[in-house]
Amino acid sequence: MKTILITGASSGIGWATAEKLSEQGHKLILCGRRTDRLTHLQKQLETPSHLLTFDVRDRQAVLNAIEELPQAFQTVDVLINNAGNAHGLDFSQDADLDDWDAMIDSNVKGLLYVTKAVIPQMINRKDGQIINVGSIAGKEAYPRGNVYCASKAAVDSFTQGLRLDTNAYGLRVGAIHPGLVETDFSNVRFKGDKNRAKKVYAPLTALKAEDIAESIAFMIAAPAHVTLADITLLPTDQASAYVANRQL
Repeated sequence: MKTILITGASSGIGWATAEKLSEQGHKLILCGRRTDRLTHLQKQLETPSHLLTFDVRDRQAVLNAIEELPQAFQTVDVLINNAGNAHGLDFSQDADLDDWDAMIDSNVKGLLYVTKAVIPQMINRKDGQIINVGSIAGKEAYPRGNVYCASKAAVDSFTQGLRLDTNAYGLRVGAIHPGLVETDFSNVRFKGDKNRAKKVYAPLTALKAEDIAESIAFMIAAPAHVTLADITLLPTDQASAYVANRQL
């Protein structure tokens, strides 16, 4: 049994990953902004769990929450940096600066804050695993993706740099980069416009949150001498960040 910390656990990929890892017998630290959602998830899990309610964009809240973990959850074996969002889909010249700030603050700075809070104990033990949830958008930009793509490219580059920096300490550092995943992602990006969000996934068959959870579980279950450093996961109907078979 490992103790695994998951950010963004209150929905989507984070929620599905928590369910999968609990089924496999792991203890979980569930992090998110919505206590009611985290509590609902916790009641469904089969293994011990602890809730941390904070916004990853709040550096001090992140540091305080992780520093104050109860004894039974203080040793974090695996960190899954999943929290993050897309906001808006506009040309750079038309984009809202608040949308840009929100993506940089959550997708990049939030991931850095949580990593910085957890990594010292892994360094001290010379043991631990960090899995960052990126995106195909971090591998190749697409029109009007601008800052979202840039934020996920930052996740990709940081993951590579972190793996280099911690290699001498035996840490396993990797990232998973999904393509289209049908979650609340597009609903958030389009600020609640459900009809527009639905069109992102129609008529192709997108990935499900459970598909990403399966791959994350596979990364964790790999032998200690194996690091799955980089996984790109696409639905069969998608060929790249901006090419998908919609002629079905």
